[in-house]
Amino acid sequence: MIRIVYTWQVPPENLELFIETWKITTTTIHKEVKGARGSFMLQSDTDPGQIKTIARWDKIEDWERFWQNSKPSQMKSMHDLGERVSVEIFKEVDDFTK
Repeated sequence: MIRIVYTWQVPPENLELFIETWKITTTTIHKEVKGARGSFMLQSDTDPGQIKTIARWDKIEDWERFWQNSKPSQMKSMHDLGERVSVEIFKEVDDFTK
């Protein structure tokens, strides 16, 4: 398993719509894209416009196939509402969350 950590900066006026759009987007990707396991969202306590979305994928190859052009069509509406600041890839070592 791998985790992809996306960092976003979202203007205050777009925040509510960004969150709702992310919910639809991540659900769609999870249902339609091979290897996608879903994701969760974190919001900074000190800067509410700073958002992290952490996606879980079966294999790096599955994510690379999805990510081919760095702006997958499924994520277009999120890009319309916020700026993606970074993308980081992590190997999942273990997970004790429930």
